[in-house]
Amino acid sequence: MTDPAEARGVAAIEAAADAHRRAAAVLGPVVARTASQVAAVLAAGGKVLACGNGGSAAECQHFAAELTGRFRRERAAWPAMALTVDTSALTAVGNDYGFDRIFARQVEAFGRPGDVLLAISTSGRSPNVVAAARAGRARGLHVVALTGANPGPLGAEADEVIAVPESDTARVQEVHLTVLHAVCDEVERALAGESGQRLEP
Repeated sequence: MTDPAEARGVAAIEAAADAHRRAAAVLGPVVARTASQVAAVLAAGGKVLACGNGGSAAECQHFAAELTGRFRRERAAWPAMALTVDTSALTAVGNDYGFDRIFARQVEAFGRPGDVLLAISTSGRSPNVVAAARAGRARGLHVVALTGANPGPLGAEADEVIAVPESDTARVQEVHLTVLHAVCDEVERALAGESGQRLEP
């Protein structure tokens, strides 16, 4: 391979694959627990909230869409909200209370005891995500943190921590997406089972 751009592309894909292998060696149990918790909450009529910044915000929206829409099985819609999408709420809260409160204020508005809050921060230190986790625990939500190798203060505010054993932001985000897909798949298996029409082989 002589094309430098091609070589860099291959190297990036290989680095992502290596990160997934390292994560697979340690994250299985916590992913299974998280999926079980989400399934139990949805089965009981609760909902899932999710928050994060930048690429993590996009993953929140992706996860919520998989639950309200569908992942691999045709089944009922499930209630999930990404707290990253309402620009009026985000700007109003940011203007009146500060950027650090943009998610916490929404958790206070929409969160109910027994709901799940998915809090995503690759660094584990995003102040607005940490504040949301703190607000969630105060209201009786089950808080799941998705972080990189160092969960930081976010991990201290969470009931469950999915800490990807990587420090590079891109690698962490790539594994986070795979983890969220694994959670979606397990939740559908638990709640839709074989009665749900599988859409992919």
